Amino acid sequence: MTSPRVLLAGLGVVVLWASAFPAIRVAAPELGVAGLSFIRLLIAAVALIALAPMLKVRMPARRDLPLILGCAFLGMAAYQVLLNWGELYVPAGTASIIVSAAPLVSVAIAAGLFGERLTALKIAGSAVAIAGVAMVSLARSGFSLSGAVWILIAAMVVQGAYHPLTKPLLKKYSGLEVATYGMIAGTLMLAPTVPFAWDVMAGADASAWWAAVYLGLAPSALGFVLWGFAVSRMPVVAATSLLYLVPPVAVGIAFVWLGELPLVSELAGGVVVIAGVVTMSVGDLAGRRVRSRAQGMRRAR
Repeated sequence: MTSPRVLLAGLGVVVLWASAFPAIRVAAPELGVAGLSFIRLLIAAVALIALAPMLKVRMPARRDLPLILGCAFLGMAAYQVLLNWGELYVPAGTASIIVSAAPLVSVAIAAGLFGERLTALKIAGSAVAIAGVAMVSLARSGFSLSGAVWILIAAMVVQGAYHPLTKPLLKKYSGLEVATYGMIAGTLMLAPTVPFAWDVMAGADASAWWAAVYLGLAPSALGFVLWGFAVSRMPVVAATSLLYLVPPVAVGIAFVWLGELPLVSELAGGVVVIAGVVTMSVGDLAGRRVRSRAQGMRRAR
């Protein structure tokens, strides 16, 4: 049973990450893809480092550095660059719908690396979610995917891979520690891009800078800390299934903030994606009940 505190942390992540999509639409055109990616991670890293002494963040073990660097590359550096790049051309709500299919990747990795069982409902839900992603992806470009959509699909893949891969780290370190390591490593990975982005960054207006500061402090720093707390205390599939709430919240925030609305066909595809992810989550819960009953019967014997 998931505690209210863990559930609240997961829902907080939903709101924070949903608000990131329209904030990126404000900041990315002014600061550029590389500039925004670096600034967002830098601000988040500084915020987390400032909190580190108070919260007694430990140094990571040397043997964990390869996994930390791999997770930082996927969930921090690569995801930020791909998402910012894609949102230059795609509305915030549409981008959030595509990225919301990340549990597809999480389920596959959880099954392959951690032995989580692929039930019939999980497989069916995955197929439905893939169909929904296809509907959204093809809505604006007919039967050929635009380059921006492919970029967002790549962002979805790296985000989906990030979540289950952090699970071993979260058995040893707190969510704050994992987020701190990742943000610092991601910032260092993107630092070499700054000289090439400096001219664009220097000409950005105040609204773009404020949006970047918000992205660094709220969705990145606080969001990843809350996510680390939640995912370490619930199954990977159950935790990532919360993300199906992000698209409708992102669509609402983008409409209020930017006046953006996805196409009707994109909204329909989003509903299909959510239905698929919910089906996957139900399949996970059903599978766990079956395993729990089987273990109980073995103990009774």
